[in-house]
Amino acid sequence: MAVDIPPVHSLVERVMGDLGTPQLVIQPGASPHGYAMRPSEAEALAQADVVFWVSDGLTPWLAKARQSLAVDAQQVELMESAGTQRLTYRQGATFEAHDHDEHHEHEEHKGHRHHEGHDGHEHEQHAGHDHHDHSGWDPHGWLDPVNAQAWLDAIATSLAELDPDNADIYRHNAEEARSELDDLIDELETRLQQAQGTRFIVFHDAYQYFERRFDVPAAGAISLGDASDPSPARIREIQQRVAELGVQCVFREPQFNPALVDSVFQGTGVETSLVIDPLGVDLPLGAELYPALLRQLADGVARCAAEAE
Repeated sequence: MAVDIPPVHSLVERVMGDLGTPQLVIQPGASPHGYAMRPSEAEALAQADVVFWVSDGLTPWLAKARQSLAVDAQQVELMESAGTQRLTYRQGATFEAHDHDEHHEHEEHKGHRHHEGHDGHEHEQHAGHDHHDHSGWDPHGWLDPVNAQAWLDAIATSLAELDPDNADIYRHNAEEARSELDDLIDELETRLQQAQGTRFIVFHDAYQYFERRFDVPAAGAISLGDASDPSPARIREIQQRVAELGVQCVFREPQFNPALVDSVFQGTGVETSLVIDPLGVDLPLGAELYPALLRQLADGVARCAAEAE
């Protein structure tokens, strides 16, 4: 089994349980958008019976590697799994209020109460992006735990087809994990109730799946993506609108130079010391990484709300 990023590794390991451990192709802390595989990682891809990855939009370089190295493997692109909610990239350095209610497509994942009230539609993309193509779907779908529940089903189905003798174990593990995520969603909804209305800016626009699920929308992003640098115009727009938007905090990311955050928000009074990331860079690999990652994000937003009081 080969997987792309640590959160997917966590979900696959949870479904596999004691039956095995997936091989991670992209090491923790590395950008998934552009990566040069080590020989051992290429070998893991070549030997895999199945490859689970988020999306070609997240790892465009991986498509060629899969085609050349994993020719005989079953290939599962999780953002294309049934039940996955997909959102389009947001436009501009700051996000208008209506962006939280638009720009998404919802594919019904039956039997989950947390899908109620999310009827969506596709949104036309606009031209004019920062140095990197961000048209189409935002691939950071793992940050919605309801998407993760759909992916657990897709993972269990694939593993059961490959290893029918253990199919019941995979399905049982996936069902247990789905139930655990139900409890986690309830926990984080309660945790974040007092944080609703908090105005924060993220380093790059990777968190809208989490924001939408828990009704804690970001006010904007310094960078469009972690594969692009913010343009001077984008930085000016953020600086000009900080007071207007009532921004309370900006979140750093551990992989990026904090000097940029400091330079953008110097003298504004905005809290700049909080750190989050979408991949769980500082978390140990394993089945517990995924829930720990979501708790880490919730803690960051809750701390921002507390700092602003």
